Amino acid sequence: MEPVLTDALDIERLAPGRIHRLHVALVESGTGRTIRVPVMVARGREGGKVLGITAVVHGNELNGAFCVQDLMRNLKIEELTGTVVGVPIMNMPGFLTHEREFRDGKDLNRLFPGREVGPSSDVYAFRFMDRVVRGFDYLIDLHTASFGRVNSLYIRADMERPETARIARLLRPQIIVHNPRADGTLRAAAEDRGIHAVTVEVGDPQRLQQKLVQTTRIAIRDVLEHLNMLPTDHERPPHEPVECARSMWLYTDVGGMLEVLPKVADKVKQGEVVAKLYNEWGDKLRSYEAPHDGIVIGKSTNPVGYTGARILHLGLFSE
Repeated sequence: MEPVLTDALDIERLAPGRIHRLHVALVESGTGRTIRVPVMVARGREGGKVLGITAVVHGNELNGAFCVQDLMRNLKIEELTGTVVGVPIMNMPGFLTHEREFRDGKDLNRLFPGREVGPSSDVYAFRFMDRVVRGFDYLIDLHTASFGRVNSLYIRADMERPETARIARLLRPQIIVHNPRADGTLRAAAEDRGIHAVTVEVGDPQRLQQKLVQTTRIAIRDVLEHLNMLPTDHERPPHEPVECARSMWLYTDVGGMLEVLPKVADKVKQGEVVAKLYNEWGDKLRSYEAPHDGIVIGKSTNPVGYTGARILHLGLFSE
């Protein structure tokens, strides 16, 4: 099926009872060629809520793209009420160059809602909000860890917002972190528009992790069931989420070669040694201990660390 070229997503103009493929124009390259993002729109025969699923806001976060594709591939349009909008690749320039940032070196997830006039990354973010996101009622924004790090399957969400908290728990990740809005993120910009939004971190960068992709697809379907957009089935994600009141990163205070001991999703005790740092001769320079009881959300996999290198991301338990 050839995608339809368009300047903006207009759900009402799309025929119900079908899955549509669109290429939405955002900016132009230095040769004047239009840079477009792929958008898949499953529109049910009856109207209802609009759930948006975005991926690859950072160009190296590929698991999210496969999650969107897997969801759409398994969706039975005749069962759907309302509309599911899937954006498998939001940051097309970063995706094509295997880079996290946009083509001008900026992190798109610090620029939302963007600017109508300004640098290309700001305009790209503004037009994505204006041309794609503005019609959403709910948003699930899919990410992964960055280069040199790995993540559990975890969610950042404002758990003080009841409907947002309900969506986070329905997705049943390994870990949920209460994380109020951070200005500049797609999630915060969506919340400013009244959209219930969560961020889902799906594993590791520049990889296809099929098990995590399948688990996330099942979880998103559970959200669609909760929203009365699909009938209930019997598949459920395998996790019982651990909820964290907040989280913190641990950093080295000197440089060296780093060994991080626990695995992602391991629970650690206050005072437990979680990392060791060595010099080039193999002499141990430091041992690092967990400052609190908690759970490992993510960790560094790059052994070469300057002063201030990340060690691990520690979730602190809710009461």
